[in-house]
Amino acid sequence: MNRNFTALCAALLMCAIMIVFYGSALLGKSGVSFAEDAPPKNVIYLTFDDGPSNRVTPKILDILKKEKVKATFFIVGKSAESRGEIIKREIAEGHTVGLHSYSHDYKKIYASPKALSEDIERCNAVLEKITGSRSNLYRFPGGSFNLSERLKTSVKDKGYRYVDWNASFCDGDISNPDAYTLYKSAINTVACPEHIIMLAH
Repeated sequence: MNRNFTALCAALLMCAIMIVFYGSALLGKSGVSFAEDAPPKNVIYLTFDDGPSNRVTPKILDILKKEKVKATFFIVGKSAESRGEIIKREIAEGHTVGLHSYSHDYKKIYASPKALSEDIERCNAVLEKITGSRSNLYRFPGGSFNLSERLKTSVKDKGYRYVDWNASFCDGDISNPDAYTLYKSAINTVACPEHIIMLAH
């Protein structure tokens, strides 16, 4: 088994244990936006960006099922188009599916509010074609942290709720991490221990 994936599995198990410790439920069907809602205390939201992947996502789903943990998957539309069965499985097993863009091309989607809206709508159209339902939950590629208010407002004006993160496994930034490295990243990046939104890929 790939060493990166083994490390990720170990980190996921750690996160599942943390979730049980806190006695919390994960991101529900309606989603969460800390900017708009008062979040519940002592909760961890486990989120995955950039999927689905034929190689990794089914293995993640197997682990989540075994550990009885629910998560939120922020999907990339162009990846989802040919992986509809994975999206259907995510929903059938009680996970939430949100939008993470169609193209994941920063230069293209952040060129203007119009370009951003078109990209989001294209991703939502893919989700609707696969599942018959749309999502109002969105995560900006790279997060909203350094984006203009104009872009963020355009997303809210279209009826979407965007969700960032305040903790990360840093699995997208570290080359060949072992389980301990991912674990330490998850712990060291927590900005608000009572309301953790954990980023994974």
